[in-house]
Amino acid sequence: MSLQARILVVDDEVEVGTFFRCLLERKGYRVTVATSGQEAREAINDQKFHVAVVDLKLPDFDGLFLLQEVKKVQPGCEVIIMTGYSTTRTAVRAIQLGAYDYIEKPFEDISQIEALIDKALDFAGGAEERKKRLSTAEWGHIAAQAGIIVGNSRAMSQLLSVAFKIARKDVNVLIQGETGTGKEVLARFIHAASHRSDRPFIPVNCGALPENLLESELFGHEKGAFTGATGQRKGIFELANHGTLFLDEIGEASLSIQVKLLRVLETGEFMRVGGEKPIKTDVRVIAATNVDLEQAVREKNFREDLFYRLDVVRLHLPPLRERKEDIPVLVNHFLNELAGRGTGQSIKISPEAMKIMVQYSWPGNVRELVNAIHQAAALCDGTVILPGHLSNRITGALNRFPRAASASPDDKPEGSPFLAQLQNLVRSRDFLAGLEDGELPRIFHLLKVLEKSVLEVMFRRGVPCPPPATIEQMEREAINQALVYSRGNITLAARILGIGRNTLYRKLKEMQGEAGNS
Repeated sequence: MSLQARILVVDDEVEVGTFFRCLLERKGYRVTVATSGQEAREAINDQKFHVAVVDLKLPDFDGLFLLQEVKKVQPGCEVIIMTGYSTTRTAVRAIQLGAYDYIEKPFEDISQIEALIDKALDFAGGAEERKKRLSTAEWGHIAAQAGIIVGNSRAMSQLLSVAFKIARKDVNVLIQGETGTGKEVLARFIHAASHRSDRPFIPVNCGALPENLLESELFGHEKGAFTGATGQRKGIFELANHGTLFLDEIGEASLSIQVKLLRVLETGEFMRVGGEKPIKTDVRVIAATNVDLEQAVREKNFREDLFYRLDVVRLHLPPLRERKEDIPVLVNHFLNELAGRGTGQSIKISPEAMKIMVQYSWPGNVRELVNAIHQAAALCDGTVILPGHLSNRITGALNRFPRAASASPDDKPEGSPFLAQLQNLVRSRDFLAGLEDGELPRIFHLLKVLEKSVLEVMFRRGVPCPPPATIEQMEREAINQALVYSRGNITLAARILGIGRNTLYRKLKEMQGEAGNS
């Protein structure tokens, strides 16, 4: 980057602007200082900047709004957010919205600030592909060591970039994602990228142990604390001191365990089971869940105060079906892994089989993909995996349409082959009964998507569409679905609908009355 690079500093504290002006102008950079959001807007509309250093709290503007304004007017300008520790959650949100990074006030290490601005300047103005290469160069080797396969999807690249930046901040992280997406692998990546990387990383599954064993596992116990406690035992919080503790399936922890976890996070102290002396610990906690913790908080199944302690930074791992462009990379990687384990030969995958793999929705995510590849490789008697080597679960229901039991040989469906397949499916009496449990939710989802797509095409072509449901009809349908989902449990159905039990009873009586009058 040229020494004539332009830098915009936005902070309502005059002293901060003066500090940055002195720091950066002596390096030959051209610095513009704005003391309000409005001044900053005028500046970015008047001249080009390579880097903007923006305070999160301005008297007239929200820092996140100004960030988006800068990226809209000058996409090539890299934005560094200034924040206090108490607003770390918002600062991470800024990175997810496109900020290059954030720095905390008060400034302690000036050389760190200079290095960050220099890196942002090197990043600024580059093409998207170059930015991706620069970003990956920072954390690619760490991702490889942690076992993360970096594919082609922008979502995963951005996630890892954010995870790398927050790894160096000593804050708790909550990872959300479906089963099999690789939450523990991401946690190991964060640990490896942090200053705790040379200390222990200890995972524990909160849903795999009963409450009494989990408490002993986390906090340890003293000799004689309970039957079978023949000696003192250190818990994971003690063993992971100065390292990282990964709490998988945190939503499965009992309320009493949650209370004890909250105390550790608040005070940095705990007591062994049966102990009398508090023990200090310095542990970074990364928690993971595949359930909606906010919903669990609303249902009083998860403590709100613990949720906010864990949810300082939240990362969402996308399911495999939302990053299909990564599937070929993953498939080839896992096949190469198999070859490297001494299987005797290198196995490839045919384009037809790969196409099926990409089209499949992968409800079990990466974990299911690995199992599917191992299974196909075991069935393959040559060096190329063909569609016939893939399981029926993957090749899909559309390739296995049965002929309707009630249809005679002469009863041929009319229309296109696709319509004929759908007609056969509807007429078949035992097709759905023969499907695996895991396939039913996927079929339900696909039918919903198909319904929406058909309506959109009908609308574009001017084909008469069925009239939309009335509010009353939608309400009745919602109530019926909630009752089916809750298996007739009125309390649960009311909770799902977000109404009181008495309200639901009243609406059911109204529906019965309407049915009786019809």
